Amino acid sequence: MGKLVLPKDYRPIIDHVETQRAIKKIKDYFQQELAYGLQLRRVSAPLFVFPETGLNDNLNGYERRVNFTIKDIDEKQVEVVQSLAKWKRMALAKYEVEPGHGIYTDMNAIRRDEELDNIHSIYVDQWDWEKVITKDQRTDEFLEETVITIYNAMKNLGDYVNRLYRDIQIELPNEITFVTTQELEDKYPKNTPKEREKLAAKEFGAVFIKKIGGVLASGKKHDGRAPDYDDWELNGDIIVWNDVLDDALELSSMGIRVDKEAMERQCKIDGKEDRLSQSFHQSVLNNDVPLSIGGGIGQSRICMFFLQKAHIGEVQASVWPDDMIEACAEDNIFLL
Repeated sequence: MGKLVLPKDYRPIIDHVETQRAIKKIKDYFQQELAYGLQLRRVSAPLFVFPETGLNDNLNGYERRVNFTIKDIDEKQVEVVQSLAKWKRMALAKYEVEPGHGIYTDMNAIRRDEELDNIHSIYVDQWDWEKVITKDQRTDEFLEETVITIYNAMKNLGDYVNRLYRDIQIELPNEITFVTTQELEDKYPKNTPKEREKLAAKEFGAVFIKKIGGVLASGKKHDGRAPDYDDWELNGDIIVWNDVLDDALELSSMGIRVDKEAMERQCKIDGKEDRLSQSFHQSVLNNDVPLSIGGGIGQSRICMFFLQKAHIGEVQASVWPDDMIEACAEDNIFLL
């Protein structure tokens, strides 16, 4: 079990029955805001893929993927997705999506190596989205414009939830603050990356931390990021301050995707050049898939944050250690 936070005098604002109603309202509202703001249309997505395609997200590279064999395909092995970062780019080509438009989908994953705590579950549910861009849009300015669009959708959702439940009053800053990982390291050189994120989120309320994956001046990385989907110079995370847990909360990870040059450079840096022979990577190297920007937005984390819940298990049915269930129940946190 990871580090469990038990907020003092915690009481859920709405009960578990009303929470179920609220979850549907929040998901319906937000995905409409997201689709309208980014010009996205919904598509269906896989729960599992063949490993040899290279379509599965390797995350930080050490997480074990859930796999099984299929009886009717000669016991061939498939893997449950860890995210759809690569699959979505192939889907853009398949659906012949034009620049300025994109797709979104409900992504469900199993991450068996997560350390379970207030915000981490082995079951991951998020909106995965991807949008076709032009070469001229592979810029920091375009990345920030897209972040602002998503953040505005979050602010609109906050206003909507505040109208639904008068005892819930979410107040996000009018604007999101942009800061790079190197700027955070320069400002807080003695703190760990997670501590820096917490300090920034507490100071600004909402931040987009840019340039994740590359090595900083200290010789260390702020955080791991696979070398074959995000361009490390053009990506980042949306992080907000969570009053209930008195901590930072990441709601979204996103970025402009690698082009041929960025993929080759980053795979070389990470010693992952063997991946370049896989079908997905070949499609990028041969320009068979469009340039794109994309990301994931946590559905349960969105619901948890905007309903002011103390544990992700209050808005998501999953499995938890017995001692966590008991400790939460004693603190009025009732897990689904």
